[in-house]
Amino acid sequence: MKKYLLLFIIMASTLFTFADTIELYKNCAGCHGESGEKEALNKSKLIGGQEVNETVKELTAYKNGELDQYGLGNIMKLQVGTLSDSDIEELAEYIVTLDVNASN
Repeated sequence: MKKYLLLFIIMASTLFTFADTIELYKNCAGCHGESGEKEALNKSKLIGGQEVNETVKELTAYKNGELDQYGLGNIMKLQVGTLSDSDIEELAEYIVTLDVNASN
């Protein structure tokens, strides 16, 4: 019985974390699309499927004001400025799963 309870707790925790990550990504979806399939403001690259390490590196650099790709540095700094390191990691792990062809 304890095994099942522990398994349930782990599964529920995973679902809540996933739901939180989807909420975090909603701020990104306005410009990047639901599946990361849009070039934000017709300037950026597609982010769907982007490798976790690259996403973490870029979001952290935007957060710290150290990156201004496509002239979007200020906008991105505002978007990610309040994210914690764990939020950035969760977003990166979600973004790598996105399929830019899903909405086509």
